Order: sequence, then structure tokens, then C-alpha cells
Amino acid sequence: MASAASVSSLVDEVSCPICQGTLREPVTIDCGHNFCRGCLTRYCEVPGPEPEESLACPLCKQPFRPAGLRPNWQLASVVDNIERLRLAPTPGLDEEDVCKEHGEKIYFFCEDDETQLCVLCREAWAHRAHTVRFLEDAAGPYREQIQKCLEGLRKEREEIQRIQARENQRTQVLLSQVATKRQKVIFEFAYLSQFLEEQQSVLLAQLEALDADILRQREEFDVLVSEEICRFGSLISELEEKNERPARGLLTDIRSTLLRCETRKCRRPEAVSPELGQRIRDFPQQAVPLQRKVKLFLEKLCFELDYEPACLSLDPHTSHPKLLLSEDHQRAQFSYKWQNSPDNPERFDRATCVLARGGFTGGRHTWLVKLDLAHGGSCTVGVAREDVRRKGELRQRPEEGVWAVRLAWGFVSALGSFPTRLALEEQPRQVRVSLDYEVGWVTFTNAVSQQPIYTFTASFTQKVLPFFGLWGRGSSFSLSS
Repeated sequence: MASAASVSSLVDEVSCPICQGTLREPVTIDCGHNFCRGCLTRYCEVPGPEPEESLACPLCKQPFRPAGLRPNWQLASVVDNIERLRLAPTPGLDEEDVCKEHGEKIYFFCEDDETQLCVLCREAWAHRAHTVRFLEDAAGPYREQIQKCLEGLRKEREEIQRIQARENQRTQVLLSQVATKRQKVIFEFAYLSQFLEEQQSVLLAQLEALDADILRQREEFDVLVSEEICRFGSLISELEEKNERPARGLLTDIRSTLLRCETRKCRRPEAVSPELGQRIRDFPQQAVPLQRKVKLFLEKLCFELDYEPACLSLDPHTSHPKLLLSEDHQRAQFSYKWQNSPDNPERFDRATCVLARGGFTGGRHTWLVKLDLAHGGSCTVGVAREDVRRKGELRQRPEEGVWAVRLAWGFVSALGSFPTRLALEEQPRQVRVSLDYEVGWVTFTNAVSQQPIYTFTASFTQKVLPFFGLWGRGSSFSLSS
């Protein structure tokens, strides 16, 4: 590549001897020297003692004829190339590679002043006592430091990206939860609206019936009063007419007349019967079931908005061989026929139980278990620690890491340290299990009547998973959020 010095030398070679500048439209005269066309033209126009034919070359003084000027196109092309080289930066040697003070290429680096030096700078008095190295040698340690910084920065960037991915996933989960809650509110209030409309119709129909009964009794009352007034009017008219007669006419059948008047007692009718009045007074009691229903609705809504519906699926790797799982892992059925299942460490081998996938390490979660128990069958629902005993006999109680209730035909038991039979108004066929990990509550509720079944209080320190047990031919359960 051409250096700056060589380019400057070439520029000197293509200079015009007259103007001392770079040749412009170079022309060649008879002696072979080259000049700018404009410069030579002006030289020829200067008047002198010699005729035009005897003009001399400005350099060698040999005569030349102005009519014999020949354009030097090849030299013009060379001049153009030299101009481009002079104006364009030299590849690999830009302004930053050249010392601004001396115009020489930079080769060294002063560690003390953190300054890049050329050869002349290196020999200067100011840098003689300093540590000066070649550029590549000085750059080596810094490259290592940069590499370490890059590794640290890349790790930080990856951590930020992991945080971003995690938070984006968390945000998506929260958006999904909000959407679920929105649908729940819409559904529950639609149900409540329909229920309220039905109750309104029932109450208004009862009020219409009371209205009709009041009007009917008023009509009957008006008829009875009119009849009484008419009869008493007749007696009054008879007595007034009797009283107007002379003594003989007055005394005729006087005792019979007076006896009829004295024995005639007024029937005192009532416009509203006591029974109807009692019905009116008792009417507010008709709204008591509605009040209970609305209160139950609000409690249920608050509960369901507070707890996240858990989308569960049964884990076939934990299922006892006597449990037959559906293809979607949402249902389990008891069978006396053993399934061909590998005996892996996660599988229950004695207790006919199964766990759900996933599990929880925090938060509030709820899920629904629908039971279909044959006579003599039973189902256990609850939660269990992740490290619950899988092999051998499993005692289903909190000390063993199981918080559950057992439901069977005719009874429900809480499986505490000592099983406790519970007195319930009705046998649950759908059980809602709710887990509050931080507080340590495992709550069981009749999902149809909303009647509480039982609540365990625990202190969770590790992952817990939904736990299910099943026994009895034909018995099964299915999951729902």
C-alpha cells in the first residue's frame, strides 16, 4: 500500500513547472515537458521580442511551436488517480493511526500517560523514563480484562433475560388468572341474576295472591255490611212507623215487635281475616331463604376469587396398579385387576393411592373432586408432602405428611392423628379442596351445598401435592377446577 510520503512524492512529480500546482489538463510540447493547458496558453500570450514561431520552453529553453501542443490523456489519468490517493485515507492507516504532531505511524503505548506514541514521540524526553510497550503487547493485558468484563456482563445480561422470561411468564399467568376470575364473576353474577329474577317472580306472585285475597275479602265484607245495614234499616223503619201509630195500633203485636228488635244482634264482620293478616305479617319471612342464598353466594364468590383454580392431572408414575386412569388423567377407577405398571420409586405399592402432577410451594389453590362410590367403596381426598411414603404401609395422617378426609357410603372421616367421624347434614358427592399454603389451611367443603366439612391446620415447609385414595369395585373419582 502507498504510504503518505510516497503519495507526496508522486504529487511533486505531476506538478506544473509554471504554477507549481498539480497539472490541470496536461499538454506536452515538442521538447517533452508537460504543463497545464491554461498555464502554457497564458505563457504563450505574453508579448516578447521573438516571433511566435521561436517560443522557448520555460524549463529547457528549447523552441516549440504553440500549434504543436498535444493533450497528454495518459498523464491526466495518472494525475486523477494521484489526487484520489492523496484525498482518500490510506487503508489500514487512517488519521487515528498517525501521530497528529509528527505525522508518523503510531507503534507504541505509554503505560504511565496512557498515550499512543510514534517513533519520534518515543524518543522525546517526556517519555524516556516511562514504561513504553509495543501496541499489541500493551493491548494484551487489557484484552484479558475486557474478556473478563465481557463474561461478567454477558452473565448479567443472561440473568436479566432469565428474569425477563420468568416475569413475562408470571405476567402471563396473572393475566390468565384475571381472565379466569373475570369469567367466574360473569358466570356467577349471571346465575345470581337469574336466581334473583326467579325469586322476584315468586315473591311478586305471593304479593299478587295477597292482593287478590284482600280484595276478595273486602268484597265479601262489603256485601255482608250492606245486608246488615239493609236489615237494620228495615227494623228501624218498622219501629218508626209503629211509633207513629195511635195507642191501639202501637200496642198491636208490640211485644213480638220489640222481641225481634231486642234479639237482633249485629254481626260484626272483619274486612281482613286473622289468617290473612297473619300471612301479611309473615311475608318478610319468605325473603329469609333469599337472604341466606345471597349471603352464601357472596361468601362463595369471595372464596373463589381469593383461591386460584388448580388445573390438575393425575400422575401415572405414582398410581397404584389397582387404579385405572383415564387417557386424559382426569379420572381414576378402582379395579381388582392389577395394571401392568413398572415398579418405579415414585409409585405406591401398598396404599391404593395416586398423586397429582405439579404440586404447590405457596399461594391459595382450590380444586373439585367428583365422587362416584359403589356400596362399600371409599375415596380419600386431600394433600400430601412430596416425600410421602410410597412403599409399604402408609398411615394417612398429618404425622406421615397426609392431610385428608375419607368419604364412604354413610360416613365421612377426618384422617387426623386419630380418625374422627364427622356429623354432616348430607353425604357429599362433590368435594372442594382448598389449600392456603402460607396460612397452613387445608379446607374441605361440600361443593353443592357449600357446607363446610373439615379444616386441617398445618405448617408447610416443602412442596405438597393433591392426594387421592380409592377403594371398592366400581368406585371412581374425577377432577375439575
